[in-house]
Amino acid sequence: MDVDTKLLRSFVAVAEEGTLSRAAERLYVSQPALTKQIRQLETRLRVRLFTRSRAGMVLTGPGRALAERAPALLGDWDGTVRETRRAAGRAARVLRVGFLASAANEATPCIVAEFARRRPGWRAEMRQAAWSDPSAGLASGDVDIALLRLPFPGQDALRTAVLFSEPRVVALPTGHPLAASDVIPFRKLWEEPFVAAPPETGRWRDHWLAADERDGCPVRIGAVTDQPDDWLTAIANGYGIALAPASAARFYARPGITYRPVSGVGPSEVGVAWARTDDTDAVVQEFVRCCLDLGSRPGAS
Repeated sequence: MDVDTKLLRSFVAVAEEGTLSRAAERLYVSQPALTKQIRQLETRLRVRLFTRSRAGMVLTGPGRALAERAPALLGDWDGTVRETRRAAGRAARVLRVGFLASAANEATPCIVAEFARRRPGWRAEMRQAAWSDPSAGLASGDVDIALLRLPFPGQDALRTAVLFSEPRVVALPTGHPLAASDVIPFRKLWEEPFVAAPPETGRWRDHWLAADERDGCPVRIGAVTDQPDDWLTAIANGYGIALAPASAARFYARPGITYRPVSGVGPSEVGVAWARTDDTDAVVQEFVRCCLDLGSRPGAS
């Protein structure tokens, strides 16, 4: 009997979270869609996996048996897929490089060019990811290495090296009362609605909301986006403001949006990240050295 791995992932999420609502948020799907997937899996297996209670979704005996084995099964499958894709890239002499937004800013093309110079016949294939995946495909094995903004979920399981840091600024609608300020104290922005990344991005989202730098003042969310264009549109339309790296003023200049310096918040760090198993991979480590040699030079930010 064939079982879709998507259904297994849905089952594992519900088993681990204990409620459909939390699992749906984690998977970024609607609760009705998740309920349908669980029912499909139960139909295929011909067993009942959960019972509903006031506390949430409770595993049945068969459900507990599946919950004990499913994570390892999915882990083996994911590892197989990663190695298959990796082998294809190596055969084609392609290094898959994930990145978010502006990656390492102006240093990115220099890094890519230097990698090609040091590794003749190889090509760094740049793959942009949505903000809903702050690891830029590295955690799932879709890429071999990534240029990222730190911190991000799952960072502790990977190797990272900081290339440079830059101040965070605030992006506001040009008509905002504070848009003409030279420097805006972050405290003045605490009551403003913010444009945020999806909730499942965890501490990456919290970093860009400066959740730990508000003295307990709760965050107001005006809009949720996972692409730069949608983010810019939401700000320009007045749905909220947002913290951004200072380089956003260069890479994402747009009529209707003003960037201003902010005091009272820490900087943003750009890093290169790779899997611990690639510490001895010559090609991955060559790209890391290119990043450290070029991305950390003065003016890279």
